[in-house]
Amino acid sequence: MSPVPTSTDSMSTDSTGTDSITLTGLRVNAHHGVYDFERQNGQDFVIDVTVWLDLALPAGSDDVAETIHYGELAVEVADAVRRDPVDLIETLAQRVADVVLAHAPAQRVQVTVHKPDAPIEVPFTDVAVQITRTKVGRAAA
Repeated sequence: MSPVPTSTDSMSTDSTGTDSITLTGLRVNAHHGVYDFERQNGQDFVIDVTVWLDLALPAGSDDVAETIHYGELAVEVADAVRRDPVDLIETLAQRVADVVLAHAPAQRVQVTVHKPDAPIEVPFTDVAVQITRTKVGRAAA
């Protein structure tokens, strides 16, 4: 009797650069901004993160140790956002990207930092900065 095929037996497992994990709408209260009142009072920042990695191995092994645990990643990102105040959300986005790319399986990351309560004098819905970073030594997919 032949073994029962798994879902990965019948497909290519070369998913380098095409698989991803996404966290959307991670809301973190922090004290960033150019103005003193922003740093004193704090405000909500909304973070979206997409990390590209090869998910073929964890899909086949069903082992969380082979991937990036998205629950733990969410806590790490939130902790990074709460750390030392910075003036620019551009700097904050880079900090988050660095945290994500520190994970061995991570190949590329896109980070969006939303500042829905930014001190802008005209009506607006959102202001955001989005960056994409690739781990050194890897080509962007």
